[in-house]
Amino acid sequence: MKIAIGADHAGYEYKQLAISFLGKKGMNVKDFGTYSTDSADYPDFAHAVAAAVENGEFDSGILFCGSANGVAITANKHKNIRAAVCWTTEISSLARRHNNANIICIPSRFVSEKVSEEMIAAFLETAFEGGRHAKRVEKISI
Repeated sequence: MKIAIGADHAGYEYKQLAISFLGKKGMNVKDFGTYSTDSADYPDFAHAVAAAVENGEFDSGILFCGSANGVAITANKHKNIRAAVCWTTEISSLARRHNNANIICIPSRFVSEKVSEEMIAAFLETAFEGGRHAKRVEKISI
């Protein structure tokens, strides 16, 4: 599985942990930045990750910022991107199962490192359920 990952300064440390975690699981991960804790603009990284998923170069994306709202709002501007803000493992699973989310957005200031890893694992391991949810997902894009 190919994963695009990015973060602003508030999510940098969680991004680094996620890259290590995913590497140990044998995932192919590309880091779209930021590359330090210096102040950075979240749209720069959210657009890069969303574009990479949107064009099919990557299967899924992971974005981090303080609240996860900024990166989610930005990523969702891209056609066929369904970026979900998640703060529990159950929500990350439901985002995949019911909404066919293709980018998980994690609020690094509000979840623990352990929960972050658990959410990423659940997100990547959960399949879209389809069925009644498919027609709903088809109605999302304008």
